[in-house]
This record gives sequence, C-alpha cells and structure tokens, in this order.
Amino acid sequence: MICPCEKKGETSVVDSRPTEDGTAIRRRRLCICGERFTTFERIQIRELMVVKKNGRKSPFDRDKLAKSIYIALKKRPIDTDTVEKFITKISRSLEELGQNEIASNTIGTMVMDGLKDLDPVAYVRFASVYRNFREEKDFIQFVDKIDVFKKR
Repeated sequence: MICPCEKKGETSVVDSRPTEDGTAIRRRRLCICGERFTTFERIQIRELMVVKKNGRKSPFDRDKLAKSIYIALKKRPIDTDTVEKFITKISRSLEELGQNEIASNTIGTMVMDGLKDLDPVAYVRFASVYRNFREEKDFIQFVDKIDVFKKR
C-alpha cells in the first residue's frame, strides 16, 4: 500500500479487523516515515457500470458516491459510522440488482430516498444538485411537494 505522505509503498499493517457490518476489512497501516493511515478492503461482487444521462458509461466509483453524500451531509449532525453504513447499503443494493449496467438516475433515486429518512436538509441539498435546480422557485416547488419537514 502506498503511503499518502511519502508516496512510497513501504508500509506495514499494524491492526486488522472487520468493520461493524462485516462488509469490509479495516486495516491500520504504518509507513516507514512514521505516518499512520487507514485502508478498507471491500468485496466487489461484479464490475458495475454507470450509464449517464447522455449514454456515456463509466465504472461505478464508491468514493464518488461517498463524496456526494458527504457534501450533502456537511455540517449535519450525522456521525461517520452512520454515513458509511448508508453508503455501504446503497452499494450493496446496486450490486444486488443483478445488473452490470445501472442508470445514474437509479443511483440518484436510491440516495435521495435514503437521505429523505436520514436527514431532510441533506435530502434537499442532494436534490438541488441531482435535479439541477436553477432558481429559487425550483427549491420552493420541491419543498412544497415533500412532507419531510412537515412531520418533524
């Protein structure tokens, strides 16, 4: 494994254990430079391809999914473990569809459905990018249609 600081591959595993949900192995590593970092080893059942709106295809990237979810949840009171479980749940659900190619809107819908229950503010943030809101009225129309804020 390459050290993020030294950019060299001379590291050793200090600790290794399964994640809480058992879907990955968490490894604490130590570089010869003294830097410690964590890596995760996950099972990949099949190579998933994401079909974009324009028809272009690209490999599914769990890190890209995680980044968009973390952006939506920025400064929200949701702990990292809960977010990681949410990301893993979506990744597993995509693999369990049994398809090698998945439309990007399927992923977006799964994320929105999950965020709706997890955090309504993050749900609206994600929707604003996913649905490409252009003006204030787009936000107002969207929020008026949903009931996540009404039940809180």
